[in-house]
Amino acid sequence: MGNFQKQAIIVGVLGFAALYFYAGSSTSRASTILPLYAKGTIPPLGVPEIRAKVDKTGESMIFNVSHPTLELFRPPNGQANGTAVIIAPGGGFVGLGYNAEGTTVAQKLTEYGVTALVLKYRTIRSPDDMMHMPSVHMKEMKTIMARAKSGIPVEVPLFAGEPHAVEDGKRAITLVYQHAAEWGINPKRIGFIGFSSGAFLAADLAIGNKATRPAFVGLFYGGLRTPVPKDASPAFIAAAADDPYLPNDGTLLYTAWRKAGSSAELHLYDRGGHGFDLTTRGSTSDHWLSEFLWWMQARNWLQQ
Repeated sequence: MGNFQKQAIIVGVLGFAALYFYAGSSTSRASTILPLYAKGTIPPLGVPEIRAKVDKTGESMIFNVSHPTLELFRPPNGQANGTAVIIAPGGGFVGLGYNAEGTTVAQKLTEYGVTALVLKYRTIRSPDDMMHMPSVHMKEMKTIMARAKSGIPVEVPLFAGEPHAVEDGKRAITLVYQHAAEWGINPKRIGFIGFSSGAFLAADLAIGNKATRPAFVGLFYGGLRTPVPKDASPAFIAAAADDPYLPNDGTLLYTAWRKAGSSAELHLYDRGGHGFDLTTRGSTSDHWLSEFLWWMQARNWLQQ
């Protein structure tokens, strides 16, 4: 396997996690999975969904998603504060790091009274081989690596799977609105966070149609999309200066938000690479979740 193929795998999976931030019990609670669309509403990919191990820890990715869902995690009885956060895992719109950048984060958020929902959004079709990397994504990764090497701050072109993912993101927000009363959620407190490709999805929603614009967004190691309107969702931005693929996007995101007059907070860590999620790395990036929660607290999204 050549160096480019190895790099493409790393970029394509875009991060996995092991729990670092701790606050109280980490005992998982039962979740509920809801389909985003009625059966037969959207065309299937025509190939089975694949869950494949991608590293020595046993971490897996989900490929060939054609039936998007929301997995609901609710806080313990009596502890819900009315805020909901939809979580979009990363994976280059090819796969989803569903556990590391999805369910693990969701379970931690419920410990703070947040109703968390993991979005399994549609991905593009992948070959059933060791790489699971379609040719279009290999080209996208080549563009990203050339951009990173050049240092020229141009926006990453739209990914092949991004339009369908944005449709799913909008549908997810609409579904949470519809169930807000049932789930104890304040409709004005529905946020959306995303990791890497999921951050691009979150940014698309934050600057998009007001009807499906989140109350706030978390953009983690990715997400530069413009133009940013002055009433874009308030953004918490976290990235690492040694990110080999999107090295300048954190500062570019922050600049775009502030230039538009929108609220943004940037945490640019010295080390952490790309895909630091909740993995303990011995750097300040290990603390992003606690800082995100402090940001939420300061904006009164953790109060009942």
